[in-house]
Amino acid sequence: MLIRIDYQDARPIYEQITAGFEKLILSGVLEPDEQLPSVRGLAVELSTNPNTVQKAYAALERNGFIYTVKGRGNFVSGNVSLINERKRSMREQIEAILKEADELGIDRKELLEGLGGKGKND
Repeated sequence: MLIRIDYQDARPIYEQITAGFEKLILSGVLEPDEQLPSVRGLAVELSTNPNTVQKAYAALERNGFIYTVKGRGNFVSGNVSLINERKRSMREQIEAILKEADELGIDRKELLEGLGGKGKND
């Protein structure tokens, strides 16, 4: 599995698991209707408590990333609106950053030059 737990991360483990699966689903690594590992199996693999994995799966289901089939397990949703919602959220974040940069008098070109680790003084 491609989920990694970072014990130096301030976020709770279940949030790290949730974020990891969201990234895998949104990037297409996990296909719609693909079965996720069992709660116990993933807990063993990640050396964590099954209740932690169950909490992550419940959050993923609440947010529309997965669905549960009783007696069969958890599966990836085929919901295209998840990607559209993430794009909308990212646009809002970028707009907020640009607005803040404008308020601070930071030129947009200067701001973009700072992306990728290359500034004017590098």
